[in-house]
Amino acid sequence: MKKAWENVITIPVGGRSHKPRKNGLTMVIDKNLGLNRLSDLISIASDYIDVVKLTFGTSAFYNENLLKDKNNMLTAAGIDVMPGGTFLEIAIWQRALDNYLKSARDLGFSAIEVSDGSIDMDLPTRKTAIQKAQEAGFTVFTEVGKKDPGEALSLEETLYIIAEDVACGVKKVIIEAREAGKGVGIFDKEGKIKQDEMEEIYSGVADPEQLMWEAPIKNQQQALILRCGHNVSLGNIPPDDILALEALRQGVRGDTLKQAYLANKDWK
Repeated sequence: MKKAWENVITIPVGGRSHKPRKNGLTMVIDKNLGLNRLSDLISIASDYIDVVKLTFGTSAFYNENLLKDKNNMLTAAGIDVMPGGTFLEIAIWQRALDNYLKSARDLGFSAIEVSDGSIDMDLPTRKTAIQKAQEAGFTVFTEVGKKDPGEALSLEETLYIIAEDVACGVKKVIIEAREAGKGVGIFDKEGKIKQDEMEEIYSGVADPEQLMWEAPIKNQQQALILRCGHNVSLGNIPPDDILALEALRQGVRGDTLKQAYLANKDWK
């Protein structure tokens, strides 16, 4: 479909990946989108959304038919949809994983997030959860990191879990930052990137493109794009920020236009 301005302006940053994407994924955090607002979001931004996460355990509070309708709208638009990792943690804690996966399939979810941000989960249990979700036909994302800063994983633990998850064939390994993006993971209490910690993870993995960084705040998205490239995978993006993020990625927002301009002042 032809884009507006297509024959007038050339997008400064070329090489943006297209759906279905291997890299440069954008994951939306959804806390309460209704069908009307979701329909508007899909009509405007479906080209730039790869997965929607019904975060935490919010999907437990939907009318069942409404939830099915919502999930069907997303998958019909080529967007994966998954319940939050916190909900899977509850299923594992309550020894209900098999029924959880079956219900997730029946409700129309296409992806599953495996995490242990709030509970204790040994690596064999994590691996089993990944494998069972894959065998059930889900696209599997995993998340590394604890939601309580006092329980933060060491760099060695983080890198080891990432390597194990990648070996299991997950779609992406998400670096935990919670929905606020402050005081957890690679972000300080003000939401600024702790550059050294980010670099240790980025440089410590075999393939940085296997990572998805939770980055709900604009300055975080900008910093990660400038460091990792416009096809870096980013998660926990608020629904209202999708086109603003895509503008950052493709150099049609001042923060990244400057870099593109300096690299090619004499446009050819």
